[in-house]
Amino acid sequence: MSRPICLIAMLGWVGLANAQVPASVSEKDFLTDMPIVLSVSRLPQRLDDTPGAVTIIDRNMIRLSGARDVADLMRLVPGFQTSTSFDTGAPLASYHGGFDSYSNRLQVLVDGRSVYSPYLVGGIGPGLQTVALADIERIEVLRGSNSAAYGARAMLGVINIVTRHTVDSLGLQVSVTGGENDIRDSQARIGWGGEDASFRLAVDRRADGGLTGSNGHNEISRANFRADLRASARDEVQLRAGTLAIDAGRGFAGVVDDPLRDRGLDSGYAQLDWRRNLAEDEDLAFSISHSEESYRDSFPYSLRPFVNDSIDIDASGHSSNDTVSLQHTFRHGSALRVVWGGEVRREQVVSRPLYNTDAAFVTDFTRLFGNAEWRFAPELVLNAGAMYEKSSMSGDSLAPRLMLNWHVADGQTLRAGVSRAFRPPSTFEKFSDVRYVWNGMLLKATTVSSGNVQPESVLARELGYLGDFPSLGANLDVRVFHEQISGFVRRQEYAVSPVTTLFPSNPVDYVNGENFSIQGVEYQMKWRPWRDAQVIFNQAYTEISSTDRGSKLAAPKLASSLTFFQKLPGGLDLSLMHQDNGTVTLQGAGYLDQVAMTRTDLRLSAPLRFGPNRAEVALVVQSLGGPYQDFSPRFQFQRRAFVTLRVEN
Repeated sequence: MSRPICLIAMLGWVGLANAQVPASVSEKDFLTDMPIVLSVSRLPQRLDDTPGAVTIIDRNMIRLSGARDVADLMRLVPGFQTSTSFDTGAPLASYHGGFDSYSNRLQVLVDGRSVYSPYLVGGIGPGLQTVALADIERIEVLRGSNSAAYGARAMLGVINIVTRHTVDSLGLQVSVTGGENDIRDSQARIGWGGEDASFRLAVDRRADGGLTGSNGHNEISRANFRADLRASARDEVQLRAGTLAIDAGRGFAGVVDDPLRDRGLDSGYAQLDWRRNLAEDEDLAFSISHSEESYRDSFPYSLRPFVNDSIDIDASGHSSNDTVSLQHTFRHGSALRVVWGGEVRREQVVSRPLYNTDAAFVTDFTRLFGNAEWRFAPELVLNAGAMYEKSSMSGDSLAPRLMLNWHVADGQTLRAGVSRAFRPPSTFEKFSDVRYVWNGMLLKATTVSSGNVQPESVLARELGYLGDFPSLGANLDVRVFHEQISGFVRRQEYAVSPVTTLFPSNPVDYVNGENFSIQGVEYQMKWRPWRDAQVIFNQAYTEISSTDRGSKLAAPKLASSLTFFQKLPGGLDLSLMHQDNGTVTLQGAGYLDQVAMTRTDLRLSAPLRFGPNRAEVALVVQSLGGPYQDFSPRFQFQRRAFVTLRVEN
């Protein structure tokens, strides 16, 4: 299935090996500074010094991709899968296996704030919707475990979203998008102030009809505010606040337990960051944040054939997060840099429908972390770090990491390392008790957790290579990995139901299942074959050694993507993106049908002027080759075209 892409890649390599830079293009045109990565170890580091493989999606790539949300951008990252077939308002983005429909083994950060949702089994779907793409400066994706820096939720990887500084977004910008599948997007942003105090307020809405075959219509409304203040020559303060409202369709016609309906999510957050420069190579950073989520989901449940009536089933609830952190960064001599600090976090969940009680479930996390970057030889960099984490629900854990980067030659780096991470079960996995009750009678039970589930863990080993070839305008990033997962948490039906119900019930529990490994290789090649052109080729081979059919097929064995960007005469931009994934099934969603996916997108844009105002009009066609199944055979992602007009002064 991926032979066409593999063939293109082979031809690309032949072309790369024999490419001659045109006489009008000097080597200097392709020479760029090594990117600085902000989030991997909590130390700003050159990409070739980081303890892990990182994919960077910058603002220009976001614009050229034609994507409408962050989850869709993850298709540009090796080893990632995306889908909207489970919840259009909270899309799935998983790494090395969509074991469930919530991606609770990844951490998502927005400007350093965790947007992991503790509701249900935990997940990142709502967090990926926190900010509009127009407000994002860059996205750093660490492909691999990073609990050593960010705790248990970063078991398999981290998506770090960095929003634009307010100084870089002064003035007014508006955009409107419309097209097939009832796509109706709009955005407005205003920025004001100067170097010492600047502000931004952005509001936007994203709406479409979802997947064919699903009740997937959705509308997402956001408002985000940011202020950057220079309090003194040594102090910087950042204030952020925002709201998110998601209204989405869900369910299926004729399914008693999951009928057609609308459900919603309302959330809000506030965040304060303060940084003080203590010396030339020393600073102190303090952060405090609060966020809340309210879920709305209810539907009628038929009592036939026992009674010609129905009852309202409500799955609504509320969750909140409070986090305070402090970190200290300093340099000791010319060879050693250190960051260390601590964090306390409180998560609270309240939902009678999910837990059969009005009591609040509170989980407190206490974290101590540290990372040292030691350049003990000019060509050798050792990153050693760890996080000690204490959970009031699951006890203590220690997540260490050791990574050695060897700069074999200029622009050529080899990397080898090992890390260990733990993920404590979520509140739902530990305490869920979902029952349908009518007039004091227990009609049905769907999930009754025994509370015996324990944390799962991963031991990750990896080898990597990062090669930069400026004279050819190319670079290559390769990661070879082996991830041993122990005590994998899964749903399992009781052999004998723990409750007696009026209707037939097969309640499930959460248990620690088998141990299995995820292994393979992934690579990303970027090549500028000529001026104003870029080719990006990603490929991931993943093998899951589980005996469970659903888990074994939770990631495609071979997944490939090929992206081409070209600036044309007259300022036009052309983008072509092709993705080809092998067969896969999402075990957590209960779909055992193996589905492959092929998708091609096109974007063509042209610059415009309205007096002194800059503008751009862009045409995007997604799934150019026709519809494809989005995991379930009943869901189809149809070809869709839409146009965006953006104006800014």
